[in-house]
Amino acid sequence: MSNNNNFGTGGLIDPSQLNQITQAIAGLNANQLTWMSGYMAGMAALQDPTLAAPQQISAVAAAEPVGNLTIIYGSQTGNAKGIAVAYQAKASAAGIPAKVVSMADYKPRQIKNETHIAIVVSTHGEGEAPDDAVELHEFLGSKKAPKLPNLKYAVLGLGDTSYEFFCQTAKDFDTRLATLGATAVVERVDCDVDYDSAAAKWQDDILAKIKDDLTAKTTQVPVAAAANTASVASIYSKKNPFSGTLLASQKITGRDSVKDIRHIEISLEDSGIQYQAGDALGVYFLNDADMVTRVIAAYGLDADASVTIGEHTLSLGHALTEKCELTLSYPTFVKALADTTNDPGLVALLADKTALREYLVPRQIVDIAIDYPVAITAQQLVDACRPLTARLYSIASSQSEVEDEVHLTVALVEYDAHGFTHQGGASGFLSTRLEEGAAVKVYVERNDNFRLPADPNTPVIMVGPGTGIAPFRAFMQERDAQDAQGNNWLFFGNPNFTQDFLYQTEWQGYVKSGLLSKVSLAFSRDQAEKVYVQHRLVEQGAEVYKWLEQGAHFYVCGDANHMAKDVEQALLDIYQTHGKQTADEAKKSLLALRKAKRYQKDVY
Repeated sequence: MSNNNNFGTGGLIDPSQLNQITQAIAGLNANQLTWMSGYMAGMAALQDPTLAAPQQISAVAAAEPVGNLTIIYGSQTGNAKGIAVAYQAKASAAGIPAKVVSMADYKPRQIKNETHIAIVVSTHGEGEAPDDAVELHEFLGSKKAPKLPNLKYAVLGLGDTSYEFFCQTAKDFDTRLATLGATAVVERVDCDVDYDSAAAKWQDDILAKIKDDLTAKTTQVPVAAAANTASVASIYSKKNPFSGTLLASQKITGRDSVKDIRHIEISLEDSGIQYQAGDALGVYFLNDADMVTRVIAAYGLDADASVTIGEHTLSLGHALTEKCELTLSYPTFVKALADTTNDPGLVALLADKTALREYLVPRQIVDIAIDYPVAITAQQLVDACRPLTARLYSIASSQSEVEDEVHLTVALVEYDAHGFTHQGGASGFLSTRLEEGAAVKVYVERNDNFRLPADPNTPVIMVGPGTGIAPFRAFMQERDAQDAQGNNWLFFGNPNFTQDFLYQTEWQGYVKSGLLSKVSLAFSRDQAEKVYVQHRLVEQGAEVYKWLEQGAHFYVCGDANHMAKDVEQALLDIYQTHGKQTADEAKKSLLALRKAKRYQKDVY
């Protein structure tokens, strides 16, 4: 070992200076030490401005902060995390000490020690909290939750107005915190799918309200703002997608299948984009030209009429093709038309929320246009529409295997109504309308809540019926590349063995090589009584329990409303039957799995 007394300082500080620094910071808490690090960075930047690049220099108070902002996020995907991390950078730039933590890693009882919290949370299924939010959500609604009279908070919900329980989890957090005596510094904001501007305003509004609480009122000195996102942000993102190339769109279900499922391959060549098994791909699409024509005709408008979206002026046809959401229906469209025209039919439909929801579920915007051909202008039509948003698909490949490609497993949504064929937006675009070699705008959506174990020797159980098989194809490609020694068990289901066994030859190859240890199949229509993956789990319950006791990670991908719930109930049954646990003990076991990140879901 070196005898250099300056060990650890790079020779820049002599022992006497180091002792002085150590004495000066003795007794400071974690928040104060964090603040001091920024203060010192700012002082360095004053003496040598080059030290600040590429960080932005901002002014903060040179005194001890009187509180701390904790930004807590809960989400199945990366949207809530992205907002939370960006908010931390904005708060730090404003001189407010802030930390970001996932609800999965947050100890619920810690909330009694907080002074200020900002919650960013999505909602899943029928108004349910996302997996990483469950424990905190339940704790705040339980008798164990402490009174919080000294806590100031703000809540941002992420959701989709197309769903009945829009932002329900955010509403729950807001209500429960208020019930416990906490004070909202701003009103809760419930965001639709196009959330950027609303989230940014929410952030600014909070900072304006809490700045006096969390910054000291003394001389201001320049400090380098935190650059949390710069080091991890890709050049390509939701706002700046990469123009990839469609390499293949191949049907992988049989001729007589009730499903049309496609294997999609897209080139990411020269993009530098990196993704991990478990991530999702955001796909932007163009609306079907025939559908756009029908919408315009229903309202008696001209496709060449000029409309304005933001700062851009374009034709109505162009706007409806590239900028407006037409394949999903949503209450805000009906409301906008009713407010504009005062049409009796629309007003009556809007007044009955249950009837409105039932009406919208099976319809697209073109169907509403045909049912209610009210007199509106081109601009009013565009203003009534939601902005078109990308569709997220679980990535079905590992870059260890496919390098600069990305693969998807896409179920084509297609049905007849009003005498013509309707298609899903992205699924129709990728499956039937986009030619091979054509461009498609894409970006990677990280999903750190759906990852293979860090240890390749850890066994995994994968439950993925239908297109839920996609991420597990990626998992197996990655485990193969790792030469992983951990056992792998796949549960897969679909209607028919001969028509719907997706990637059958690949799975057979993995079985032959020994990479895939077990396969349990559930083809629901191959026998009189329907059999699904949850039934196979229960049948294999003893061995499933054994695997879990040996440390296996358990993954579920697919339908959130039915399949994922049935699989979870099967797991609870397994713990009760084979673990000899009570119902409450089984729930605690499942919660422990979730907290250990051994029970992960990618559901939709």
